[in-house]
Amino acid sequence: MWKNVSKDSKVFWRINNVTCSHKSHLALSEYVPACPAPNPHQVEQLQDFVSRSRRLFVMTGAGISTESGIPDYRSEGVGLYSRTERRPIQHAVFVKSQAARQRYWARNFVGWPQFSSHKPNAAHETLCKWERAGRLHWLVTQNVDALHTKAGQCRLSELHGCTHRVICLGCQTVTKRSELQERFLILNPSWNEQAHGLAPDGDVFLTDEQVANFQVPACTKCGGILKPQVTFFGDTVSRGFVFSIYEQMNQADAVLVVGSSLQVYSGYRFALKAQELHLPIAILNIGPTRADHLATVKVIGRCGDVLPHILLRDQWQEESQS
Repeated sequence: MWKNVSKDSKVFWRINNVTCSHKSHLALSEYVPACPAPNPHQVEQLQDFVSRSRRLFVMTGAGISTESGIPDYRSEGVGLYSRTERRPIQHAVFVKSQAARQRYWARNFVGWPQFSSHKPNAAHETLCKWERAGRLHWLVTQNVDALHTKAGQCRLSELHGCTHRVICLGCQTVTKRSELQERFLILNPSWNEQAHGLAPDGDVFLTDEQVANFQVPACTKCGGILKPQVTFFGDTVSRGFVFSIYEQMNQADAVLVVGSSLQVYSGYRFALKAQELHLPIAILNIGPTRADHLATVKVIGRCGDVLPHILLRDQWQEESQS
């Protein structure tokens, strides 16, 4: 399964060129932490890791989407926790408090046009190309922004759900978030508040006075409470869903973590599962991760600076022979 891959100066030149291209990275978001140019030796190791795999399992986190303009929670200096005292809503609070739901949906309504307009970046597109080439076996993302789906990823599990879907807590009917936006507009025709700052789940910052008159619709089928189909903080991912992802990992031959610190156990458990299955782990992330001690390869860098330069096995061999 794992064979040596030949290398020559042309391949090493391409890897070293990652450093050169770093300075010309286009329009880096204000939400991307400061990061040095990727180390050529680390990139070389990742290239070898990916080229050896025929059924790669990839896990992505917020770090892949910050380059699309979506902030994360934990990045030093630029994450939501560093920039503000506000914290994401807790599941129990959303379910129990009508006022909390009104506040959440008012802010989400204001932030939705901007949040839903974000587009996949080069890292998302690269992973989609790997899937089309038949080398990426499965991708699980901790993100709720739908950017992998927008890029065309099909072999995908959204671990924490997706903000582009809404679920009724009563009858479990799932609808599109875009349809709910139209209902908001009908119920609040003269409501025109301005947002101040965006959160990773599309939430924005509004005062209590601003949201006091905002009207929130109920489920059209049963009159139940509507909630984004995402796992809020304090809630858990279903065991059956986790096991279905484990089944995909069982069919993989290597695991690549992209843009995640794995600080939350719901993501970290997949690194532990990979270790249990004796699968090699590579990590691409700007800062330290909870699974660094489990990784055989660690690359410090921005996802968009590194992934587009990584070739699959056939591409690697073709370039080596040209």
